[in-house]
Amino acid sequence: MVNITSKSNTLRVAIATATVRVSKIETIEAIQNRKVPKGDVFEFARAAGLLGVKKTSDVIPDCHPLPVEFTAITYEIEGLTVVISVEVHTIYKTGVEVEAMHGAAVTALTMYDMLKPIDKGVEIESVKLLKKSGGKTDFNKNDFAHLKAGVVVCSDTISAGQGEDRSGKAIIAKLESFGIESTHYEVIADDFEIIQNQVKQLTEKVQLLIFTGGTGLSPRDVTFDAIEPLIEQPIDGIMETARRYGQERMPFAMLSRGVAGLIGQTLVMAFPGSVKGAQESMDALFPQVLHVFKVMKGDRH
Repeated sequence: MVNITSKSNTLRVAIATATVRVSKIETIEAIQNRKVPKGDVFEFARAAGLLGVKKTSDVIPDCHPLPVEFTAITYEIEGLTVVISVEVHTIYKTGVEVEAMHGAAVTALTMYDMLKPIDKGVEIESVKLLKKSGGKTDFNKNDFAHLKAGVVVCSDTISAGQGEDRSGKAIIAKLESFGIESTHYEVIADDFEIIQNQVKQLTEKVQLLIFTGGTGLSPRDVTFDAIEPLIEQPIDGIMETARRYGQERMPFAMLSRGVAGLIGQTLVMAFPGSVKGAQESMDALFPQVLHVFKVMKGDRH
C-alpha cells in the first residue's frame, strides 16, 4: 500500500452515486409499496451498503483500513431509475472516495439481486464519485507563487565549513513544490546577535522566513531565544501542530523549542535542525499554514 505515514489527519468527505434502472413502472411501485418478495429493498440495500463502506479495505487491496465516522445512504426515484447517494466522513490521513463508491456499488448490487426475480430488465447504469473534500489537495488549489521566502540555517558546524547543509535545502525543495521561490538562503552560526540581525534584515525582504537549527536545549541552541522577543503576533498553534505531529513519530519531539509568529507582514518560523525534524515540520504545516496570508488580508477562515 501507499505510505501515508507523513500525512496528517483531516476531515475527509466523499459522496458517490450509483444508478439502478428498472424496465417497468410496476417494479418502482413494488419498491415503494414494499411488495418485493425478497423484502424491503431500500432497507436491505442500505444495510448492505453500510457493510460495503466498512469492508472496503477487505476487498480492495490497496485501500487502507480507516475509521468510518459517518455514512448516509439515500435514494431518489427518477422515472424508472433509482439514484443511490452514499456520503462518507472520516478524520484520517487518506480519503474515503473508494469507500463511498464501494458502498454505492454494493447498495446497487443488492437492489439488483432483490429485483431480478420480478424484473429481468433491471440493470446498474453507473457508479461514480460526485464530490470529495479534505486533505492537502484542498489547499494546493491556491496560488502561492507571489510569496517570497527566506531560509536560514543556524549551525556552528556548517557555518564553519565542517558539514553540509541538508535541512535548509530540504525546506527549499518543499517550498518549491508549492511554487514558492526562496530568494534568500543563508548559513549562519548559532549566535544570538547574528540570528536577530538576520530576522530584522530578512523580514523587510520576504513574506515567509524559516530558520532551521538551534531549537533544542544545548548551550548553543539560541534560535528560540533570539527570535521569540522579536515576534509581534505569536501563533502558538503552528508549533503546537508541528510538535504533535513530530511526537507521533519521535518521542523527543516534545523537547523542541520551535517558535512561530508574525513580524510585520512576515511569517517567521523556527524548525529543528535535523533533516528529519525539518522535513516533518514542513509535512505537518504545509501548505495549510499559508492560509495565514489570506487571513492577514482580511479574508474569512
